[in-house]
Amino acid sequence: MPVFRKDPCGIICIFMTYLAVFYADYVVVRWIVIQTLHNSLWGAFHAVVFNSIILLLTFSHLRTVFSDPGIVPLPQSKLDFAELHTGTQKEPISKDDYTVCARCETYRPPRAHHCRICQRCVRRMDHHCPWVNNCIGQYNQKYFLQFLFYVGILSAYAVILVIFSWIQDCEDCHKDKVTTQTRILHSIILVVESGLFGLFVTAIMCDQLQAIFGDETAVEQAKQQGPFRPRKPRLALLTEVCGRGSPVFWVLPCQSPPKDLDLISGYDV
Repeated sequence: MPVFRKDPCGIICIFMTYLAVFYADYVVVRWIVIQTLHNSLWGAFHAVVFNSIILLLTFSHLRTVFSDPGIVPLPQSKLDFAELHTGTQKEPISKDDYTVCARCETYRPPRAHHCRICQRCVRRMDHHCPWVNNCIGQYNQKYFLQFLFYVGILSAYAVILVIFSWIQDCEDCHKDKVTTQTRILHSIILVVESGLFGLFVTAIMCDQLQAIFGDETAVEQAKQQGPFRPRKPRLALLTEVCGRGSPVFWVLPCQSPPKDLDLISGYDV
């Protein structure tokens, strides 16, 4: 079921994200491909590849934004948490480490945490990301990784195209002063933008992979809960996030990993 947060900060960040992406597309097509490669098949090739990456980036970003990150469902009937509010109940409700969220007033499974922005508990919550206006949790972390991957690829590709367009000889390029200065200005802005976004997503990607391979989310690191689960191979941990299908689909915004069926809907425990 699609979700969308009415958070002003998140909405502004989404707008800024697409503004930066579409500006990069404008510069590459208008001031690099058309200006320097319009008489070559390489121009059409780079335009198609660049926009294909943007398409995949957009799909992965939208799926991260609108996908359910793993929201813990609320009980069908109101539960009595009087003991919780008085502080007399401190133990988990079961041996499976199900706990009680005082804010949602509901039971939550292991590794679920409450998000103060979403106002709900989220399964295996890593963090709330304003750039996608959603929590990064068990069911949309795969799309978030894809989004970071494509932003990094797009940033590197844009910088390479700018460098290539200036080092090669271009006899058919416009030589007038205004056009040349405009092209230089857009090229500088694009390189700065691509460099900043590329370094930013690379740092986040490394942090996400470290969290996955360490089997410890950012929330668990902040609470110093530690990787208390048995150690697993890195491939197995990555499979839990990206799905058990072919690794080819790990970089495509396709179907999410199958959701487990241990959601508590009636709270019969």
